[in-house]
Amino acid sequence: MSQDRSSKRADAQTQSRWGAQRIGEGRWRFGLWAPSADKVALQLGGAETPMTRGEDGFWQVEAAAETGTEYMFVIDGEARPDPAARRQAGDVHGASVLADPGAREWTSKWVGRAWEEAVIYEVHVGTFTEEGTFAAAAKRMQELADLGITAIEIMPVGQWQGDRGWGYDGVLPYAPHPAYGTPEELQDLVEAAQSAGLMVLLDVVYNHFGPDGAYLHAYAPEFFEEARHTPWGAAIDFTKPAVREFFVENALYWLRDYRLDGLRLDAVHQIQDPSPHHVLVELGERVRDAGLDRPVHLVTEDERNEPELRDTKLYAASWNDDYHHAVHVALTGESEGYYKPFAHDPIGDLVLALGRGHVEEGQPRPGRETRRGRPAAHLPWTGFVNSNQTHDQVGNRAVGERLLSLADPRGVEVAHAMLLTSPFVPMLFMGEEAGETAPFLFFCDHEGELARLTREGRQREFEHFAGFSGEVPDPNARETFERSHPFRGEADHMAHWRGLTRDLLTLRAEKIVPLMKSGRAGDARVARTGPRALSALWPFRDGHVVARINLGSPPDTPPTAEPHDFAIGDPAADPFAFAVIVSRH
Repeated sequence: MSQDRSSKRADAQTQSRWGAQRIGEGRWRFGLWAPSADKVALQLGGAETPMTRGEDGFWQVEAAAETGTEYMFVIDGEARPDPAARRQAGDVHGASVLADPGAREWTSKWVGRAWEEAVIYEVHVGTFTEEGTFAAAAKRMQELADLGITAIEIMPVGQWQGDRGWGYDGVLPYAPHPAYGTPEELQDLVEAAQSAGLMVLLDVVYNHFGPDGAYLHAYAPEFFEEARHTPWGAAIDFTKPAVREFFVENALYWLRDYRLDGLRLDAVHQIQDPSPHHVLVELGERVRDAGLDRPVHLVTEDERNEPELRDTKLYAASWNDDYHHAVHVALTGESEGYYKPFAHDPIGDLVLALGRGHVEEGQPRPGRETRRGRPAAHLPWTGFVNSNQTHDQVGNRAVGERLLSLADPRGVEVAHAMLLTSPFVPMLFMGEEAGETAPFLFFCDHEGELARLTREGRQREFEHFAGFSGEVPDPNARETFERSHPFRGEADHMAHWRGLTRDLLTLRAEKIVPLMKSGRAGDARVARTGPRALSALWPFRDGHVVARINLGSPPDTPPTAEPHDFAIGDPAADPFAFAVIVSRH
């Protein structure tokens, strides 16, 4: 490693007061925020060394040790893992391990990709391959790139208790989940993806900790604010500088040490921060100013439909559930739960989604008691990540059905084509590119009372759904996890679906993305052309994209015959049909 690179890495690392930071050859600085603790010591190499408390509540000490050495913090007599551990020796209750992911020597250069090029593929590492590991996933990156995928989004990897899970119950957000592999193997996956031309985004959870192994609750209750609540309990207190630092530095750590291209921030509507300078704005500013040598893209999940973070230009996009719900209801007719507000007129809602991005922008809506959202049509179309399926929308169903198991197959093909040729950022859920029909279920790996509560809670969640009266699969059963693997069989239709995906993404890359890069030239023009038909035109400086979409019936007046760049069926006559025309000035 060059001296210049080493010093830059050391400067970046020493900004954080959390965890174990390497400050020189064989020297480490250890930090823990525990403002109400009476005594904290470092347990390292069979000895305990007292730590010194600062006025800010941070306890610190420096010590000599080698990478790979185990350590713990002893807080008022109780040995606990480092909440900012880069690696664990075993489970979340035991010793942490000294690790320095920032020391990696990358063997390839990577300059990133423009956001207009993004075609995201959501991956759950544990089920994506038979092995369920970073190393096995790395071997499939070229295959995705050959289809036309340009980015993978990895579901959370911060360590949680047990082996199986979606990742949203993590308690050690700096430590890659050991069931998936080592920190080095995660870096290998990143390098394999980037070598194939794929960006890598990581899903991170900054709104809560999981229920098993979150020791901060015990020794640093100040980390939380009992007066504010989330679905998981007391809210994290982002008014505290140490708390903000824990998460902001986590974002920088993943981007810097793992050379990621971006982050997807889970459920930011539950990141409650009354501070004048919101923690998410601070995080975005710190990322912007970090001096990373490539474009970095921050994406949020925000059920409020708020454009504010995207208006700052610090965040590239937000997941767009409105688009998903409109498409899903149009194809399936489902009307319960969060689909209810979209059941009144799903085609009309799709007109709004294709024209304005969000459907709900603060207007009154049938089926919804309170108004949601604010106008967002001024945002770039790439400010919306659209999807027909995600881990949430599939896995939060009682038995995890994918869209192809619920709707007319030709209708799903039309929706697939619409997703991949419209100028929003499309996202596919692993297997969707091949027409996968295997379920993706909710699964976890809890024990004892927590396992029972999770199982019973999952059953209660679906008791009020008229369309479901069966048994919900036990989330803790290994069988539930095993059933959630895609690619375990090659159905007859899957080769066709892969070809469909490849053709659509080739068209997108060759003709649509260049127009997107030329810049938007006005508002979209989207109109209903029949009870279940619509047309859309998106104008750009160098041309426009036109789509004809039938989702159950042809238009009232057949469109004039015109040459198209891609079509499914006949948009003038077929109930399910699609055509796209790309024109350059």
